[in-house]
Amino acid sequence: MRSLRFLIPGCALALLAACSPKYNWREAHGDKIQFTVLLPAKPASFSRQIDLNGLPVTMTMTAAEIDGVTFAVGAAELTDAAQAPKALESMRTALINNIDGTVRDTSIPGKVEGGQVLDVVVAGVARGQPAVLMARLVARDKRIYQVLIVGGEKALTPENIETFYTSFKPA
Repeated sequence: MRSLRFLIPGCALALLAACSPKYNWREAHGDKIQFTVLLPAKPASFSRQIDLNGLPVTMTMTAAEIDGVTFAVGAAELTDAAQAPKALESMRTALINNIDGTVRDTSIPGKVEGGQVLDVVVAGVARGQPAVLMARLVARDKRIYQVLIVGGEKALTPENIETFYTSFKPA
């Protein structure tokens, strides 16, 4: 009887450890161009110069990866807000081409108030494996955002997709 007193709490602790989530959602913020989003792990950030069909911009990516699924937010500032439609369409085309993808008729959860929004869901190949890329492209004044998930279809759960997209708030 005495050993049961220690066995039961020990089993409970083992069960809790087994249930610890892989996804450790945490709030992340943009540095130069402000936004807030929940990412499933500690994010890394980097910046690089990109060309959006003749519009050179420096895009900063903030991303986290879990089990081969990447969750990322890219942010950049245009020289003129009138360039936003061209920039969003250029980002859309580049994302489709990057995974040699086929556009799917699927919606992305959540909404972004104000500004222009362009959603795209693409099936293709990333890292040599079949993948799905979901992207919400947002323009607010001169700021543009690329909010995306890419990974194997079976690894993309509706719960994680919803958590990520509904948490995104541009500045």
